[in-house]
Amino acid sequence: MVAKKPRIVIIGAGMAGLTAANKLYTTVGFKDSFELTVVEGGSRIGGRINTSEFGGDRIEMGATWIHGIGGSPVHKIAQEIRALESEKPWECMDSSSEDPTRFTTVAEGGFELDGTAVVDSVSTLFKKLMDYAQGKLVEEDDSTSDSSYYCQIADKAFKTCMEANGGVGSVSVGSYLRQGLKLYWASKGQEDGGYGNWTRKLLEDGVFRVFENIQRTYTSADDLLTLDYAAESEYRMCSGEEITIAKGYLTIIESLASVLPPGLVQLGRKVRQIEWQPETAREKSDMANGYGTSSTPVKLHFCDGTTMVADHVIVTVSLGVLKAGVQGDSGMFNPPLPCFKTQAISRLGFGVVNKLFLQLSQNHDRKCQDFQKFPFLQMVFRRGDSELREEKVPWWMRKTASMFPIYENSNVLLSWFAGKEALELESLKDEQIISGVSSTISSFLPKPFHKKGNPTSPELLSSGNVSSLDKFGVKVTKVLKTRWGIDPLFMGSYSYVAVGSSGDDLDRMAEPLPCISSQESTDSPPLQLLFAGEATHRTHYSTTHGAYFSGLREANRILQHYHCAGV
Repeated sequence: MVAKKPRIVIIGAGMAGLTAANKLYTTVGFKDSFELTVVEGGSRIGGRINTSEFGGDRIEMGATWIHGIGGSPVHKIAQEIRALESEKPWECMDSSSEDPTRFTTVAEGGFELDGTAVVDSVSTLFKKLMDYAQGKLVEEDDSTSDSSYYCQIADKAFKTCMEANGGVGSVSVGSYLRQGLKLYWASKGQEDGGYGNWTRKLLEDGVFRVFENIQRTYTSADDLLTLDYAAESEYRMCSGEEITIAKGYLTIIESLASVLPPGLVQLGRKVRQIEWQPETAREKSDMANGYGTSSTPVKLHFCDGTTMVADHVIVTVSLGVLKAGVQGDSGMFNPPLPCFKTQAISRLGFGVVNKLFLQLSQNHDRKCQDFQKFPFLQMVFRRGDSELREEKVPWWMRKTASMFPIYENSNVLLSWFAGKEALELESLKDEQIISGVSSTISSFLPKPFHKKGNPTSPELLSSGNVSSLDKFGVKVTKVLKTRWGIDPLFMGSYSYVAVGSSGDDLDRMAEPLPCISSQESTDSPPLQLLFAGEATHRTHYSTTHGAYFSGLREANRILQHYHCAGV
């Protein structure tokens, strides 16, 4: 009688799932001892990595950056497969969106702020506040130094927030940042200087909100008041510069999948329910389902009505899918996951970040010498409740920090959206987006494109007679947007540590079921459910390399369980 090979099923063919599959399948002796299957609910591999093309340029609909090249497995793979160089243009090929010196900062109404103390001082303040929260800002002995000055503001801001909480509970990044700005204002006193009906304080508040909104896209938190302060010091970046992948992020995924034989990855296999055998229900479930003590303990139910059994299932679905799966009567897991796991899933944050690509075309009946001079525009909006705001600018544009060519001289522009605005973007028709974006740009660039180094005069430039970019000789003719929030396979973009949660919850996300600690007192099969994905990594959550590390971790967990070589 031939012994049954343990069967491992991986749910999800994204970075975490394919990393796990790659590690397992390439381990010496694995193919002869185990059965491996990857099931993917969508029609493609890659998950939240999705390289595409728009306007003749290569773009990323999902993951864009290698967040630090030092120690990054993503960078190592990209080097090995020679994906870092390409003759074809690609998004952010010149790292322009990460270079603050490339941006022209303009306040609503047409005031160019580059070279002003407002932008320099507020950007420094914001950076120093975040450095302090992340443990990077250290006070110097010299009390007159900039570092000491900002360190004192940051320290007092945190302590003030703690006092407001009665010395207990969590401090949010949003409340800390705002308190820091208030203390900065108090230390400077009343300062004159503004442009038109923009006072100095309103401008500083507007520039500060630019960086707050950039932080929203970095973290996926709709409101920074929901982002936990303490977790900032635990988050880790890989060292070195942040770069994009010339041949596309999808090349990393394709490289990981290239070692797997045809048919091992099954597309269009969306899981409806995962039936497993916790130790508390083992005996009763065996009798009800006809399982014997040697039966395969996990049963997957697919949306097409088919089923599949497994000894071990590595679940790599997004935190958004898990959140939906443990709420109400959806019953993604049968029986439900234990409380420690569902509470961690519920407490952690998972937001929506979307990208909007815009293709510019030149009007045939007009000559526009500046067509390829669209600036790397950083937009300082008035508050949404301000009576001085441009009424033609739609509300969903007002937390967009920037709009810029995806590389120098490209006719494709890019903007990032987070939270409620990102969800609203998903519901809008292309015509509505083009109209809203054109009105917004008209408010910031009421003349043919202002060039960096040639600032406008400090007087209000009325844009009341400008209705669209047609007045400038160019127009937005085509848009492409991502829809991570509405996609049922993801239901959002990436995770963050929310107020009320902590890094401990990320560790709880990674704990397999049944719990290893309970194995001594039960005969329930171990490691039935394993969990991988960026939301299961304590220090590298929200990143592709975090997803990679998590997939490797769970593959090694199974290999160690069977005492396999190559771990």
